[in-house]
Amino acid sequence: MMASVGISAQTLPVMEAFSTLQGEGFHTGKPAYFIRLGGCDVGCHWCDVKESWQAEAHPQTEISELVHNAQSQRSDMVVITGGEPLMYNLDHLCQELQNQGLKTHLETSGCYALSGNWDWICFSPKKFKEPLMEFYQVANELKIVIYHPSDLSWAQKHADQMHEKSEWYLQPEWSRAEQVMPLIVDYIKDHPKWRMSLQTHKYLNIP
Repeated sequence: MMASVGISAQTLPVMEAFSTLQGEGFHTGKPAYFIRLGGCDVGCHWCDVKESWQAEAHPQTEISELVHNAQSQRSDMVVITGGEPLMYNLDHLCQELQNQGLKTHLETSGCYALSGNWDWICFSPKKFKEPLMEFYQVANELKIVIYHPSDLSWAQKHADQMHEKSEWYLQPEWSRAEQVMPLIVDYIKDHPKWRMSLQTHKYLNIP
């Protein structure tokens, strides 16, 4: 169940938590501990973790347990992802992780109000649910998944609203990579503010 607005969650539905390398975006290749929360109502038809959508399918886990497990890893980077993690108020989780000297990274579609104090925010808006305007000013990274050629112009509309210090990434949707990759390459050549993001963890066959 979604936490009440403004009330920091004390437990969270956790689909999985694992140590790996960040596979996408600005921090690609860096070791990270991922906490994947259950629950999402954005509804991307190409989502590769649809099993995360139903929060009730995943056990509620105490914040203290999540922090303890994160602290036991060699990496100091903790990525909170989903699902859509901002369905829940993450103030408490963020604070407790940072109290242990861990860096907090968020991956979000931006369709719920921001909670938590983040060292890095990856904002990945989707066509299926409108993002909130606040993310254009606070996100460190804009990452747009490209499934159809028309997604490139849609991506640019979002980029035009981002603050000047943000990093911009175009990422081919995995099942359509062969078709859209050449289009992305040409677009980046003509719009050099953008960079390519690849799902390197899939190429490497790691979580």
